[in-house]
Amino acid sequence: MTERAAPFYCPYCGDEDLRPEEDHAGAWLCTGCRRVFSVQFVGLSIPQTNEVSGP
Repeated sequence: MTERAAPFYCPYCGDEDLRPEEDHAGAWLCTGCRRVFSVQFVGLSIPQTNEVSGP
């Protein structure tokens, strides 16, 4: 199992000083704006294609 990926900046103020939030699993504390947020991977969006096979 790999470590979770860390966000590089706060999505609200852009500050880069982020720390793991101990009270909420998977959450991050921005020391600039004091917001606590989490980032979640939802999935992949694969476009559907209408391929025609053969001539």
